[in-house]
Amino acid sequence: MVLAGEDANDCQILAEFIKAHHPGLGDAKIVRINDPVRLKKKTGATLEENVRVLVGKAKGRALREKGPLVGFAVHEDLDDYAGNRYRTVRQAVSAELSRQCPAEAAYALAAWESESWLLLFPEAFAQVRPKWKVPAQLRGKDTGLIDSPKEKLKRGLGSPSFRESDGPAIAKKALEKGLLTAPVGRNTSHSDLVAELAHWPTHT
Repeated sequence: MVLAGEDANDCQILAEFIKAHHPGLGDAKIVRINDPVRLKKKTGATLEENVRVLVGKAKGRALREKGPLVGFAVHEDLDDYAGNRYRTVRQAVSAELSRQCPAEAAYALAAWESESWLLLFPEAFAQVRPKWKVPAQLRGKDTGLIDSPKEKLKRGLGSPSFRESDGPAIAKKALEKGLLTAPVGRNTSHSDLVAELAHWPTHT
């Protein structure tokens, strides 16, 4: 299983979501390619070429791991609400990934950011830092309509300040505590990813 994303933190968060929603991967190893993903502003031939390069690198990474490419998931932050732009970008990139990738593919386009998805699991924050409490105005909401959630978490969680590197630990705790399959609130981009993973085969 190969991941690509804007950075390592986003890929680690994505890995926890995949484990929660596609346990059929079994013992498949999850690895990432280091190239930053920049697909959301691409269209036409440029999008096709960028996806071709990414898929090629995913195939190469699977070969280096001496195993089959059983899935390829690509993450990007939209830095925008889950509205018309989100739907247009996700449809175009998802279609191109599915067309070119020889394995199952998923496009994890987070609206606004990966932190929007983490807000769906507010109880996980205190599992990482006992003094942290997600503010009431960020709980049980449509988190895809919360702009700049990362900054809101930095201001609202308390001490120590939230850092982007805390995200993977929160996602991991949410998985360990069985929270990732019971979101508090909603987020269209999260629901779309979960639905896409649900269509992957149950066995590798």
